[in-house]
Amino acid sequence: MTLRMHFSGEDLARVRVAAAPDPLWEVLLSVHLLGKREGAAIFGGWRRRARQALAPGMRPLFSLAPPWGYSADFLTPSGAPGDFGAAVETVLATPRRRLRGDVERLEGRPSPDLADLSRGRLPALRLLGAAMTGYHRRTVAPYWSSIDTAVRAERARLAHEFLGGGAEAALGALRPFAIWQPPVLSLPLHPADRDVRLDGRGLVLIPSFFCWRAPTTLQDPAGPQVLVYPVRHDPAWLTGDPAQPSRSLRRLLGATRASVLAAVADTPATTTGLARRTGISPASASEHARTLQNAGLLTASRDGNRVYHVLTELGARLLRGSAPSN
Repeated sequence: MTLRMHFSGEDLARVRVAAAPDPLWEVLLSVHLLGKREGAAIFGGWRRRARQALAPGMRPLFSLAPPWGYSADFLTPSGAPGDFGAAVETVLATPRRRLRGDVERLEGRPSPDLADLSRGRLPALRLLGAAMTGYHRRTVAPYWSSIDTAVRAERARLAHEFLGGGAEAALGALRPFAIWQPPVLSLPLHPADRDVRLDGRGLVLIPSFFCWRAPTTLQDPAGPQVLVYPVRHDPAWLTGDPAQPSRSLRRLLGATRASVLAAVADTPATTTGLARRTGISPASASEHARTLQNAGLLTASRDGNRVYHVLTELGARLLRGSAPSN
């Protein structure tokens, strides 16, 4: 199966590369990866941690994004803000007609919660928003530094191609995921055989960390066109077991502070949860978390009235014993 994108001169002039990782696409494609066994060498460790962090309330997201076949296009609207909270609000503001159409495209009979979602009912929308926020906080946000680094490296590579040979050189550099034979860009691993004529809309290239093997696009041929494709991965981006802080880390941070850092290695926690995991008082947990946040080892993520402490990539590197040297 091959998807073929047909370019005009106007389309070539409107080829763009996303300025940063798209959090909605990273959420969607990471959900796909959790339902597959592919990429074990790269994503095996992340997959184990992510599965441990899942919660029943995330079910609506998984219903809309099965690992194979069609996933609801409205989960990844074009032009959504880079801030994840604002991006989720954009998703929840999807018109009812679009909600209904996308849900009806899913294979199988919609579950009751998806039936309510397709009608735009507020409780179902709130459940989806909570599912997306919780999933992002637990399985994507802790690794955002690695995601951002890999995507920006790919963006720099494409920028070099643009400078040397324009949009056609950049499109040619997408091999092996996409093959540029002017005026057609072919995606040989696409699950459907079809043609898309850009008709002056151009194309936004979105390098993605959690995209694996084959690029993907939106199903709707009439809307803005994007091409989401895999970046190069460092096989060692997620190694080691951060659950127990090393002796050297305990000496560096202090035993209690190191334990606080390790307590959120796999799953973010509120201050109360942090205190419970480490056996210290909430006041002490709050103080240590604030210090670690000021050092860039933790970050805060709000979900409604709750604030969760989330491990940053720098914090994860310290726990793995592989902090970069300056």
